Amino acid sequence: MDIQQLNDHFGIDGVLHFDRHGELTRANITTPAASATVYLQGAHVTHWQPTGEEPVLFLSQKSDFLPGKAIRGGVPISFPWFAVDSKQDRYQGKPGPSHGFARIQEWTLGFAALSGDNLHLTFTQGPTELSRQMGFDHFRLAFELVIGRSLTMRLAVANDAETPLVFEEALHTYFAVSDVRKTEVTGLEQTAYIDKTDNATAKPAAGIPFVPTTFTDRIYTNSTATCVIHDAPWQRIISIEKQHSDTTVVFNPWKELADMGADEWPKMLCVETVNAGANAVTLAPKSTHVMQAHITLAKQ
Repeated sequence: MDIQQLNDHFGIDGVLHFDRHGELTRANITTPAASATVYLQGAHVTHWQPTGEEPVLFLSQKSDFLPGKAIRGGVPISFPWFAVDSKQDRYQGKPGPSHGFARIQEWTLGFAALSGDNLHLTFTQGPTELSRQMGFDHFRLAFELVIGRSLTMRLAVANDAETPLVFEEALHTYFAVSDVRKTEVTGLEQTAYIDKTDNATAKPAAGIPFVPTTFTDRIYTNSTATCVIHDAPWQRIISIEKQHSDTTVVFNPWKELADMGADEWPKMLCVETVNAGANAVTLAPKSTHVMQAHITLAKQ
């Protein structure tokens, strides 16, 4: 659909309208409870801000809003693999795009409705020419959002094939913080992790809350725990409660990136809802798997 058709079919006066930013189509959301922005490319949530609060999601000011290029920040959806593709010749003799193809392709909006102060949206994606070239031809994705004082995100994967579908997935959430060096994360104290900053070395559970002090890229496997970001300067806590996710990833690059400014990395911390590596999903034929993240904000 073009912008006019989206507004005609799904627009809600004063609540939901569509426009273009850069070269991408986006949904602009304002409810009594919150404001939010979602791009149709990637079904990518880039902004969520409960009314009267600071934004909860980080978005790099250096992001390019271009077709086929990932947006830095918000909630990128990783599917059907997480991080670097393990298949070296998947596409045109090279690995597939980092974090898969779902986040760099257009999704279809299928549902939008306001219930009380919450806006419900559902986006879908199925096989495309690009996904088929990468070997994925019998799947369907649905991404359901409930946007209000809390943010609920549900990613459903359906296997339409006659054989099992093996995949990884992530809601690669970038949280806005006052200063990452003044935060701590609780919920992972008893979980061992893989340290990707140290040659993917397996390390034991720390037994204490995690306080970022340097480049961080940790994969906590076999963890279903709720994680909490404690942000003392902003006197708030962000809780990430998840379902059907057995991996949590914590990330901060601790430096400038091509699409993140030198002054931006202190303002973000990724705490990601994931199934990857040892927790990759093997989905039986004609079955569906649903992973959920539920995010809430409270005063510290």
